[in-house]
Amino acid sequence: MVSGATSLSLVRNELFTTMEEAESSLEHFIAERHNGSLLQQAVESLRQVRGTLNVVELAGAELLAQEVLEQATDIPVGAGPERDVQLSALSNALHVLRRYLENVGVHRQEMPELLLPAINDLRQAGGQPALPESFFFSVRLDHARPRSAPAALDAAAKETEGRRLRHMYQVGLLGFIRDQNPQASLKLMGRAMGRLDSLYANEPRGRLCWLGAAAMEAQLEGQLLARKSRKQLFSRIDRELKQVLANSQHEPPRSLLKELLYLVALADSRGPLATPVRELFALTSLPFTDHLLEEEYQRLSGPGQAVMRSLSTAIREELISVKDMLDLIERGTVQAESIGNLHALLGKLSKTLGMVGLSSAGNMLNAQLHTVAVWSEARAPQQQELLKLADAVLYVEGMVASLERGEQRDNSATQPAAGKELESFAYYQLNEARIVVVDEARGGVALAKRAITAYLEADGDRMHLSNVPFSLQAVRGGLWFLGQERAALLIGACAEYIQTQMYEAPKMPSEQMLETLADALSSLEYYLEAGAVMRPETQPSVLDLAAESVRALGIEVAA
Repeated sequence: MVSGATSLSLVRNELFTTMEEAESSLEHFIAERHNGSLLQQAVESLRQVRGTLNVVELAGAELLAQEVLEQATDIPVGAGPERDVQLSALSNALHVLRRYLENVGVHRQEMPELLLPAINDLRQAGGQPALPESFFFSVRLDHARPRSAPAALDAAAKETEGRRLRHMYQVGLLGFIRDQNPQASLKLMGRAMGRLDSLYANEPRGRLCWLGAAAMEAQLEGQLLARKSRKQLFSRIDRELKQVLANSQHEPPRSLLKELLYLVALADSRGPLATPVRELFALTSLPFTDHLLEEEYQRLSGPGQAVMRSLSTAIREELISVKDMLDLIERGTVQAESIGNLHALLGKLSKTLGMVGLSSAGNMLNAQLHTVAVWSEARAPQQQELLKLADAVLYVEGMVASLERGEQRDNSATQPAAGKELESFAYYQLNEARIVVVDEARGGVALAKRAITAYLEADGDRMHLSNVPFSLQAVRGGLWFLGQERAALLIGACAEYIQTQMYEAPKMPSEQMLETLADALSSLEYYLEAGAVMRPETQPSVLDLAAESVRALGIEVAA
């Protein structure tokens, strides 16, 4: 049986005609909301569209058509402004559906994931819960995880450690949600989940931590976008952690585990945490990437290619007129009236380019308006002025070519206020100096972590730690210079522990204490990476977290 993208060509003309009828009826209804016959015509056309897509077995397109039909059926005759969001979502969904089917017809490839944003916009407008990102993703969840050695802690110590690690996760999550250096935030979240995984290994509640750590590694290494749905997913993990801490037999919802596995598959990560998960669950590479999905959806939701071709053709025709006028000016056969027309045409083109998202091209033409305005028969344009305008026109031509590809580029730069150049430059130099100090501090902490790792791998060879206390004391001095006294004290406490309990001590600390030291250094590293030194008000709880870890090492620090 012929189905899917192959069979679409058999019904393409009738399907697109019916869709156009549905769109036309809906548009007229939006303008004449008391005309029930228009709404009924739209609903009948949508039923035909849904039925056709069901026959050709385009699952994603059929689901979107079904959602559109249900929403359209829910619209009452005489709908008021309270239904504007719903009607707008309907119009957008029909536009996306048509563009999607056009692409399927051309490329013969289905990608139903592209339709999820439009589907969820519709569902949200209708007060329904959104479908998860993994809706079209299939995986078996009943694979047993290989057993591993759990941390040797009693129940009370586990509870205390679990609360501290959840706090670490929450600090990273807050930064991720606020887009405050998402990469550093993900590192901290992944660190917390990995430690929780070792804490609850072989327990039912440990499954969430195991897959969560792998998903965060995938999110980081695969450079997945920090979408709203992913922020909600990682927030949902925090709520589950509350249950995990309270109940050792707690099992996370299967839907949550499926979402985490989808991220691992989407990122195609080969990291040390994601790789065992990929192998156990037999996750194969998906036929798309996260960034490809985003780009393709932007194309679907934007104007169609026919519209963009028409627009770019119109702009090119006006550019030809501009070039003809420039040619006449250069030959000295131009009239004052023509110069006025050139000025008006450049102004019109500048506004048009700004409206279609080519702001840099529009700004370049706009910058030429003053020069053209002073041209006249008495004040002939200079050769250099003509060359600058010609360069601007050529640049615009190149940018207009991007319209048909759905690309929009905007090169904007901030400029200091007039009369404030010296002050701005001094502030810039101060910031540059602070950035250098922060970079050195980050390097010092990273060096300490590498040295501790080498110390462990060498079974406690203290020579690996010989420079660590000195390096951390240098970091401490840099933080004092930046006015970060509390962070400096915490770095100093870590340096003291390494000096007295590791470098000068006759034997290695316990594995748990070493992990706690790593937690403290990771928290301080996050504080430096997430920009809190430059904006300390944004991350007050990070230092609280570092202080908790330092106190767990047996070193008292001020609250």
